[in-house]
Amino acid sequence: MDITPLIDDVRRDLARAAELGGDEGRATAERLLLALEPALRLMLIDALARAAAEIDAALPTAEVSLRLSGREPIFVVEQAARAASPATADDGEAGDDADAAARLTLRLPQSLKERAEALAARAGQSLNSWLVWAIRSAAAPPHEHGRHGFKGKRMQGWAR
Repeated sequence: MDITPLIDDVRRDLARAAELGGDEGRATAERLLLALEPALRLMLIDALARAAAEIDAALPTAEVSLRLSGREPIFVVEQAARAASPATADDGEAGDDADAAARLTLRLPQSLKERAEALAARAGQSLNSWLVWAIRSAAAPPHEHGRHGFKGKRMQGWAR
């Protein structure tokens, strides 16, 4: 979704309002918009993310999320049988963590994001579900994972 036209609408509205202040008003308005454009863009993306979360909560058989491609937001809808699949049922909204879901913006290097997406796809999970699993595993108390963080797996033998 290209949000630049929305920012341009704000620019035009501010320019029309600044006409009342003459040349000085126009110059001030232009400087203000240069400072405000990143905040406007972030606010619009936040509003779209909230809308995606509301739509996601209303659709039991699909996951709706908002992703960024460069500076532009993209709605992504993935069909998922949330209730039937244990891999997607454990996405932070159920299970041993009965807390309400919290939204988080995470900025990753593109290469790390691509590796995480590949691992999630290999596990048959959405990226969100896989990240929740990874964070839950990393944040679990040591007694749940054994001495070295690998639940149920031990290494034995001798090393020289």
